[in-house]
Amino acid sequence: MQAQPLRKIVIVGGGTAGWMAAAPLAKLFRHGDGGHRCEVVLVESPEIGTIGVGEATLPPIRAYNETLGIDGADFIRRTQATFKLGIEFKDWGRLGNRFFHGFGNFGPPIANRPAWSYWLRLRQAGGMPSHEEWSTATVMARLNRFRTPQGEQPSPSNAYSFAFHFDAGLYAAYLRDFAIAHGAQRIEGTIVDVEQRPEDGFVAAVRLRDGRRIDGDLFIDCSGFRGLLIDGAMKSPFEDWSRWLPVNSAQAVPCARVEPLTPYTVSAAKPAGWTWRIPLQHRTGNGHVYCNAYTSDEEASRVLLAGLDGQAQDAPRQLRFTTGRRREAWVKNVVAVGLSSGFLEPLESTSIQLIVDGVGRLIELLPRRDCQPSLAAEFNRRMARQYESIRDFIILHYKLTQRDDSPFWRYCAAMPIPETLQHQIELYRSSGRVAILDPDSFLQDSWISLYLGHGLMPTACEPGVELLEEQALRDHFGRVHAAIAGTAETMPTHGDFVARVLAALEREAATA
Repeated sequence: MQAQPLRKIVIVGGGTAGWMAAAPLAKLFRHGDGGHRCEVVLVESPEIGTIGVGEATLPPIRAYNETLGIDGADFIRRTQATFKLGIEFKDWGRLGNRFFHGFGNFGPPIANRPAWSYWLRLRQAGGMPSHEEWSTATVMARLNRFRTPQGEQPSPSNAYSFAFHFDAGLYAAYLRDFAIAHGAQRIEGTIVDVEQRPEDGFVAAVRLRDGRRIDGDLFIDCSGFRGLLIDGAMKSPFEDWSRWLPVNSAQAVPCARVEPLTPYTVSAAKPAGWTWRIPLQHRTGNGHVYCNAYTSDEEASRVLLAGLDGQAQDAPRQLRFTTGRRREAWVKNVVAVGLSSGFLEPLESTSIQLIVDGVGRLIELLPRRDCQPSLAAEFNRRMARQYESIRDFIILHYKLTQRDDSPFWRYCAAMPIPETLQHQIELYRSSGRVAILDPDSFLQDSWISLYLGHGLMPTACEPGVELLEEQALRDHFGRVHAAIAGTAETMPTHGDFVARVLAALEREAATA
């Protein structure tokens, strides 16, 4: 007999992860559609704070919002959001170095090969400007320009993507309102006990301090680093990756907004880690991520505050973490989403992306009450592959360094790395080819941004790119370069574009 469908899903923990899980599940099982109905209940404690510093995202966040049917302009207003074209890296690789990881390609493909592979050939021949001149996102960012992609035919007007910067606390509140409006229930209370079925170890219920018992068929652990269910009840082992990603501390502080309003995140390498700068409408988010084996918390705070470009609005908030992941994020009827499933540090804004993908895969593999092990195995396989691929991409930032000005960077340059990453580096270095081990993670143009940004050039190019006549290629690159530059120049400034979005929303409200 086929197992019965889920009757009740319980989400343990609020914050960004909890409400990002609740919102699409509530919409999926919303009232009024007929058919099967499943309760969605979220339990959060007012006594337990949330991390709430993940304010930068990757482009797929737009698909998540669109799937919910969220109004884009209202989202911008409610979360104090700005637009993000990529990340500017300062002093990574070597002191004085600066490069940009932009969202998009380096020009249209040529003979079914990516444009950057032909750029590598021409660069070796000499006389080619930086590869970043063919990244529309990078050129826009340099000019502080922004406009959403235009048109359907490939052109510089749409050869880029974008994500958002937003206030994570406001975003969680926005999704909370959405989820509750679509039928989710919020229960406030502190969990003090987890009740498991003796026959199979499934979680049957959680108990609150006031004695209430919250039962369920499927439990989603969004309790953050505590891992209340996935660790406390399911005992899923944690794989520690700090030998490859040694940063283990962070301090975060907001400061006053300054002009111009930039459409990108900034990451600046420091002696024992790096700092971030994330521009929002109402303030700028700042942080210092570092390894406390190479610097003190007091010195880390001094470095953070000295780098602010606006008046600090609070004292730095201290965070501790260990990089790594749960060996299994889905065990029996418990699925870990967000920090409870792992953490890879905020360098490439992947924390919220991993929530998006974790929730999306759970909905794709939504079980019945028996939570078939094969579904959990597939979920765990795909999450493990994504975590490991992102892990390697982040390690690359550190491993390619030429800096030897501090013990931290000397460690990073000398540390052994995973075999998967070693293969990718050697393949690129020897042939100019980029291996992608997980299509759900960073793709070729992102890896090229890192390789070339750090100054790593291959010793040879793939033979196929040598088949086209050199001058014809140079003429093509010249035309594309001029088109990108001309297109970016016609765009409004990022600040003006955000102001236009908000003004249009106000006009619409006034006439409603």
